[in-house]
Amino acid sequence: MEKETLLLELHFPSRAERLQAVRNEVRETMGRIHSLPCDVDCAVIAINEACMNIIQHAYGSQQEGKIILQIFDLGDDLLFRLIDFASPVDTSKIKPRDLEDIKPGGLGVHMIHEVMDECRFLKCPEGVGNIFQMRKRKTRNPEQ
Repeated sequence: MEKETLLLELHFPSRAERLQAVRNEVRETMGRIHSLPCDVDCAVIAINEACMNIIQHAYGSQQEGKIILQIFDLGDDLLFRLIDFASPVDTSKIKPRDLEDIKPGGLGVHMIHEVMDECRFLKCPEGVGNIFQMRKRKTRNPEQ
């Protein structure tokens, strides 16, 4: 069993204007563990896109919901968990858009899958709507 070290737990409202502060917190947290810039950028992109999907699709027309972001250090990997309290999503309908279909928007799922090593929805305890988990292998610093 891997040892999970909680690096960050951030509670915030499901509002797009809050995502800049979330991105800043992710950068700061990953900086504290000396993550390489490529890993930081991947995490920021994936978390931002996943949060926008929660805001736009899970909560949708609801004025305000809550999102919890957790970041864990697993040693060789980083684990990112997003928890919301919206209605459970139908995961069979969450698919990346065909890249040949050129139009604005809709590439978030594709980007998340490109920059993360593993993405999945977890079984939720009572009272939780959705838990989306992403895993990223740490890039080894060539100087080590």
